[in-house]
Amino acid sequence: VRKHKPWIETSYHGIITENNDSVILDPPLVALDKDAPVPFAGEICAFKIHGQEIPFKAVVLNKTSGEGRLGAKSPIDCELQKEYTFIIQAYDCGSGPDGTNWKKSHKAMVHIQVKDMNEFSPAFKESVYKATVTEGKIYDSILQVEAIDEDCSPQYSQICNYEIVTTDVPFAIDRNGNIRNTEKLSYDKQHQYEIMVTAFDCGQKHAAEDVLVLINVKPVCKPGWQDWNKWIQYQPGSGSKPLFPSISLETCDGPVSSVHTTIELQNNYIGKGCDRETYSEKSLQKLCGASSGAIDLLPIPSATSNWTAGLLMDNNDMIFKFNGKQGAKIPDGIVPKNLTDQFTITLWMKHGPSPGLRAEKETILCNSDKTEMNRHHYALYVHNCRLVFLLRKDFDQADTFRPAEFHWKLDQICDKEWHYYIVNIEFPVVTLYMDGMTYEPYLVTNDWPIHPSHIAMQLTVGACWQGGEVTKPRFAQYFHGSLAGLTLRPGRIESQKVISCLQACKEGLDINSFESLGQGIKYRFNPSQSVLVMEGDDIENINQALRKVSYINSRQFPTAGMRHLKISSKVQCFGEDVCISIPDIDAYVMVFQANEPKITVSGLDHFARPAEQFERGVILLPDIRIVSTVTKAEQPVDSEEHDRANKTVILEEMHHNLDFCDILVIGAELDPEQECLELDHVELQGKHLDTTNSTSGYSIYGVDTMHNYEQVLRHVHYRNWYPSATFDRKFRVKCSELNGRYTSNEFNVEVNILHGSNSNFMDHVNHMIVEPQFLHSVHHPEGSTRAVHSSVVPSVATIIIVVCVSILIFIITLGVYQIRMAHQHSSGDNEGSKENEMDWDDSSLTITVNPMEKYEKPQQIEEESEEEDIEDDEEDTTSAESDESEEEEEEEEVIVQMGDKWKATGREQLEWD
Repeated sequence: VRKHKPWIETSYHGIITENNDSVILDPPLVALDKDAPVPFAGEICAFKIHGQEIPFKAVVLNKTSGEGRLGAKSPIDCELQKEYTFIIQAYDCGSGPDGTNWKKSHKAMVHIQVKDMNEFSPAFKESVYKATVTEGKIYDSILQVEAIDEDCSPQYSQICNYEIVTTDVPFAIDRNGNIRNTEKLSYDKQHQYEIMVTAFDCGQKHAAEDVLVLINVKPVCKPGWQDWNKWIQYQPGSGSKPLFPSISLETCDGPVSSVHTTIELQNNYIGKGCDRETYSEKSLQKLCGASSGAIDLLPIPSATSNWTAGLLMDNNDMIFKFNGKQGAKIPDGIVPKNLTDQFTITLWMKHGPSPGLRAEKETILCNSDKTEMNRHHYALYVHNCRLVFLLRKDFDQADTFRPAEFHWKLDQICDKEWHYYIVNIEFPVVTLYMDGMTYEPYLVTNDWPIHPSHIAMQLTVGACWQGGEVTKPRFAQYFHGSLAGLTLRPGRIESQKVISCLQACKEGLDINSFESLGQGIKYRFNPSQSVLVMEGDDIENINQALRKVSYINSRQFPTAGMRHLKISSKVQCFGEDVCISIPDIDAYVMVFQANEPKITVSGLDHFARPAEQFERGVILLPDIRIVSTVTKAEQPVDSEEHDRANKTVILEEMHHNLDFCDILVIGAELDPEQECLELDHVELQGKHLDTTNSTSGYSIYGVDTMHNYEQVLRHVHYRNWYPSATFDRKFRVKCSELNGRYTSNEFNVEVNILHGSNSNFMDHVNHMIVEPQFLHSVHHPEGSTRAVHSSVVPSVATIIIVVCVSILIFIITLGVYQIRMAHQHSSGDNEGSKENEMDWDDSSLTITVNPMEKYEKPQQIEEESEEEDIEDDEEDTTSAESDESEEEEEEEEVIVQMGDKWKATGREQLEWD
């Protein structure tokens, strides 16, 4: 009894249909036990499956015969898993009903394959397919459509056939999805065909959705440029605008080997043809959109950049003259030690032939050892009318014989004229741009890298620092000539767009993105940036390059008019000089008239202060505002009647720079012994501004924003050490842009100096004046002659409050007056002895004073009239088009509470009406 273990087959193979739970096994699942027919020991009680997350189960159908059944716990998905492998064992019933002392069979391997069902329909990869064909041709394949099926088996997942659903179309499709035309197509007959295509898998199940195929027919090829506009509109201030954003060259499938295209902007008749800004180099770089990080090596001497203080300067403060005896040391920390393999040097240079029989090196920029040795790490210098750039790598960066000196021989280097140079370093390639033209070095010499050391380096301008091999470190290799705008931009090279803008012309051709021009495209600009030549051997690259050609006018107020564009092209084919004739393009750029700005200076134009405040200095323009507006007229939609009154004028605020603001003295000039205008120069730090002071006024100049001019003007003080002899002063403020091309209004300021008892009175009045608010945008009829100024515009609630308070004050004053009159009659005897004096108890008396009226001088205050009227002026201006343009102006009243008694010192007695 219980001598044997159960026995099963060593392996089983089964098939289960997808979405079903029954398994067909081969051989069937049967376990045998030689202990049969002994109860329990010869019976089979269980089949056990071994494995993790096996979705199958085995049950015993007959314990005596050992027959079992294998099934799935839940329906099986073929797309999740195609087959399963696991181990199964049989167990007998042991020695009793409780199954103790059971024995198990050996392990058998079970392999189950899932039979796929055709659940999914084919689906196309694209929602729409498009193609273009030329009329009159038969194509083997116009385009290919492709569908996929998500079923798991090859029978149902493969696409066996495609079919065109649309009837009566001259197209056919093969079993691979290739569509071809069955007859020659005609552009005149039909421009476009729309056909529907379906797909079948190998189970003959068709696609759930058919796909749309669009086939465009184009006419017989004619060589030339296509998809371009003859007229291009340009709004001032719109930056760089593409001229031909969709242009393409049609060569009719000719064997093209190269394309040569010339784009010419004929603008010599506009203005001077090529205008140059007079702004500083840094301002010009900002105007041209240069990348940030440029370091100015020749700045205007200031507290923060004083290394140029000892250099000779021309009349223009931006030009530095070197006479062969000067050099400037750049402080440590201004330029990073590691410039990387990419950096840019830009400068304006005016240079003539070197003096002397034996020309020496003339250093523009040099970075050399500060002490011990005399190694030059990088330098830019002129030698025998050749421009040379030196770059010596360190051993830790390179240990091979590498390019070190790059030489350019140009006549312009020694023609004693100004030229603009840009050296783009992208090691080991160094490119020179002079006046916008590209020049490759005619000679490149190699050298070994510099041995590493811990010696500090010294960067200099105008000469090179010789720290070693001499008794005393000194400058050497001095420069003879003039330099301006010397900047260094580490970490990146300058783009051709910025180079073209910086070299001077404010109007010309441009390229938006040089990085995406494509390989093999060669281009060059002429110095005035009016001619661009492109060459390439790939037509698509030429198309992409021409689409990036733009017109740019960086002037804020350009000359309006039409510019002529001409594009001429030559196409060469393999083995032939010229095989295709490309017609020229004539196009026009229309530059619209820019709205001229109106610069408005506004603020508090009249104030008074006690005399003692003038001894310390009084802020002359505490709330000055400088705003520039442009006028735009809006014509109503229904404008058949050309009535100017129906036009609405809109004032829009614009931002631009100013180049000077003057504070002029009206009347007698300032007496330097007792008065002056002054400004703390700390206010100029961080701004591109400078000042001059004289007895006739104060001038602030330099290219900077209107906001910075406001900030500086608000800190100008008027000071008078001996104010007793002065009663008032008048000043006039006027600002300019573009050297006086646009000037502001003349803003007058009157200052009163109060003496004696009038000081407290007027000081209290001044402190209660409400600061005016500037109205940024105003709508009013065009025909109106009313000027737009900074004005006091109180709200409606404020006006109502002021009017109510004024009425209340009037009633109280009238009541006090009636009581006082009764008191005067009862005490007439006491008053009879005081002919020129009025004295009563007026602790509750309130007097209303209008501060907007001009103040009288102290002498005139004592002789003022016996009667004062309180006036409220209201002025309403209503626009004919918009309720938002309504304005109301009302002078604010200032209420002054007087003391217990007030006495008039005039000769006549004060009377009340």
